[in-house]
Amino acid sequence: MRHFLTLSDMSPDELQWIIQRAIELKAMHRRGEVYEPLKNRVLGMIFEKSSTRTRVSFEAGMAQLGGSAIFLSPRDTQLGRGEPIEDSARVLSRMVDVVMIRTFEHADIELFAQYSQVPVINALTDDYHPCQLLADMQTYQEHRGSIQGKTVAWIGDGNNMCQSYIRAAIQFDFRLRIATPEGFEPDADIVADAGDRVELVSTPAEAVKGAHLVATDVWASMGQEDEQQERMKKFSAFQVSPALLDLADKDVVFMHCLPAHRGEEVSEDLLDDPRAVVWDEAENRLHAQKALLEFLLCQEEDS
Repeated sequence: MRHFLTLSDMSPDELQWIIQRAIELKAMHRRGEVYEPLKNRVLGMIFEKSSTRTRVSFEAGMAQLGGSAIFLSPRDTQLGRGEPIEDSARVLSRMVDVVMIRTFEHADIELFAQYSQVPVINALTDDYHPCQLLADMQTYQEHRGSIQGKTVAWIGDGNNMCQSYIRAAIQFDFRLRIATPEGFEPDADIVADAGDRVELVSTPAEAVKGAHLVATDVWASMGQEDEQQERMKKFSAFQVSPALLDLADKDVVFMHCLPAHRGEEVSEDLLDDPRAVVWDEAENRLHAQKALLEFLLCQEEDS
């Protein structure tokens, strides 16, 4: 049994298999092929943070693979009423075949996985968002080929997406430059793990110089709404625009995990720029997660 809590839970070869398999599953889906390896399998989806893309992509993905999914909000579970995480893990994992959790504290999902009898997938915590990185890496490969040896620029908050890009730099072997306002850097220990693959710089222009992929995220994530005004002031010089992309490699692509706040972290016109691949990136959440589910649930049958 395997869990997927960060990209580090898979080897580089396994991650590349998932990316390639996602591309294959996407092609099969577009050809209208029926492929149902997860028939009669059930995904339990625990949401303590709201979502559009995560819920729809996992629920649709399970349906397309022949299985089903159960949506559980804090109102629908005893977790929301104070049941210990380990008790919920023991019970739920006896009833479903795989659990997806979108929550706040990363330690909570680690504790759940420790007591679960089935694979647990991190669909976002305050520290990491590994499923999004699968989609991002798939999207880059579809548009530009292998990302190995390339340069990636992260602009904005040193949040869970930034820290997932750091893990990706290690696992997919690319260089990452991170530009954040002072005081909003990613966790120092996570940066240290990446060694010389990651460089912290002070301005977006430094980060994007010659970059092959530029990525950003909202300036205030869920749970930080009360910081919105303060963050807008401190992040005002960290907006990504077509003019900023002009400083990057001529074949640069731009990504954003969405939803985007036009006029804040991205200029009003950026998502319409031909270098932006955000709609493919959003769709690929579906296909990358289908490949992940297949990997986690079918590996014992294949071995």
